[in-house]
Amino acid sequence: QVQLVESGGGLVQAGGSLRLSCAASENIFSFNDMGWYRQAPGKQRELVAVHRRYGSSRYEDSVKGRFTVSRDIASNTVNLQMNNLKPEDSAVYYCYAEQRNVDYWGQGTQVTVSS
Repeated sequence: QVQLVESGGGLVQAGGSLRLSCAASENIFSFNDMGWYRQAPGKQRELVAVHRRYGSSRYEDSVKGRFTVSRDIASNTVNLQMNNLKPEDSAVYYCYAEQRNVDYWGQGTQVTVSS
């Protein structure tokens, strides 16, 4: 069973930065897509960023130019570098990975941005 474990969430002031990491129980290049979703209270879960094994990364419009998704071979993680954070970025962030048409999810990590 694939396991994904997130870390790096927390409280930050607007304009600050956070780096989220997601450790996978299998080799990160065994997954096609890996990335991050988020869900704010009362809202649907939305895609934030996806790193494709083949092809370009994709970002939700509101985070373009501020967030960067990447895979790190040495640590076997998928990471989300978040810069210039805004209060509207506050949400629970979930790591996800797709392998053989099956989606796997982490437990989520809270990101709170104060104004």
